[in-house]
Amino acid sequence: MTPQRKIERLVTQMRASPTSVKFSDLQAVCTHYSGPPRRSSGSHVVYTMPWAGDPRVNIQNQGGSAKAYQVRHVIKAIDHLAASHDSEKGTADE
Repeated sequence: MTPQRKIERLVTQMRASPTSVKFSDLQAVCTHYSGPPRRSSGSHVVYTMPWAGDPRVNIQNQGGSAKAYQVRHVIKAIDHLAASHDSEKGTADE
């Protein structure tokens, strides 16, 4: 399985069940979409998303699992990123 396909599969699983996501899987998805974490100390890992306004995604390890509300936050950020890419693509095609 290609790395891209693995990330897509993880995102699909996250959408279906945000309460049963391993922290390491959430971290892999965040790193794929935003690059390495901006800050990693203690139990918190902070990622900066690639759009204006200094948006941050904060994830936290809770006994090897990701917190469901943080999984939903990451999904929302991925959707925002996809929408911004689609709008840029539409502008470039015109």
